[in-house]
Amino acid sequence: MIDLSAVPWDVLAPFILAGFLSQLVDSATGMGFGVLANSLLVLLGLPPATASSVTHTVEGFTSGVSGLSHAVQSNVDWSLFARLVLPGIAGGLVGVWALSHLNLSILKPVLLVYLAAVGIYLIWRGRRRAQGYRRMRAMGPLGFVAGFFDAYGGAWGPVTTGSLIAQGMTPRMAVGTVNAAEFFVTVTVLSAFIGTVGLQSFVLPAAGLLIGGIVAAPVGAVVTRRAEPRDLTQWIGGVMLALSLWALASLAFEPTPLFDRL
Repeated sequence: MIDLSAVPWDVLAPFILAGFLSQLVDSATGMGFGVLANSLLVLLGLPPATASSVTHTVEGFTSGVSGLSHAVQSNVDWSLFARLVLPGIAGGLVGVWALSHLNLSILKPVLLVYLAAVGIYLIWRGRRRAQGYRRMRAMGPLGFVAGFFDAYGGAWGPVTTGSLIAQGMTPRMAVGTVNAAEFFVTVTVLSAFIGTVGLQSFVLPAAGLLIGGIVAAPVGAVVTRRAEPRDLTQWIGGVMLALSLWALASLAFEPTPLFDRL
């Protein structure tokens, strides 16, 4: 039996809030948990490598809950899911290896500018035309690239969701399918990270993110199910643009931790 009075809630509270906000955005728009959680954990005082590992630790659980929630809401295209998963896993493994052996700093600003451009396009598109289902093309390469960048910086959602909707996929199905596939990619990346970083320093930050994320995941799936396609397209574009601008700013200004490093 867990003694709740012994839990350091004052320490956990910021991580619970970070997990809730990150997963709410991720479940509703198909992106954001990795980027938001990474940024918030660094802001809360974790070293970047530990923040990335903690994020993937928790995302392995929250993405599973989110994927299940979207499946219950009938937001998942299972044939597209099958076309994304295996390439995404392969890309994630290559990304972990590359992150450990190569200097990939030049890739980050290029990726962020691309995501910002897609975000602007989706905001424009959402205001002008309704979304309709189309058969998606080049899912293997998209899954591989998204898996690679997920290992590099938690970018599975922005790369896949933004690209699918830009091709014309129904936003609700794009968000649900991406969330369902994310579980398998995240678990693969997590397993590889654990082999290189270990499990130290995970307990409190991971517990806080997990509590907040599990509470938020079903809420986000319901929001996705009920949102109008045009509205959801604009929300996704806005989130992509905001995340990209936030990350670009973080390249220029080192964040100041709110707490001492854990």
